[in-house]
Amino acid sequence: MNDRTVQDRIQELVDEERHLAGAAADKGPDPERHARLQELQAELDTCWDLLRQRKAHEEFGLDPDEASARGADVVENYEQ
Repeated sequence: MNDRTVQDRIQELVDEERHLAGAAADKGPDPERHARLQELQAELDTCWDLLRQRKAHEEFGLDPDEASARGADVVENYEQ
């Protein structure tokens, strides 16, 4: 997976998130939509983490293809 592929996936997730968020404003609460939004946010965090790892590998002269996606359980528990 290269940077462009990760960025394209991020854009797909953001587009779906916007669509669902817009639907939420029009239709009111929906537990399924809320659950999907949470899934999207976790996957977005995972993709952003992978992209940051790839950039860090490049910065330090390592192969960016050796970066690997970490699970949402890891990424979601980072302190900011």
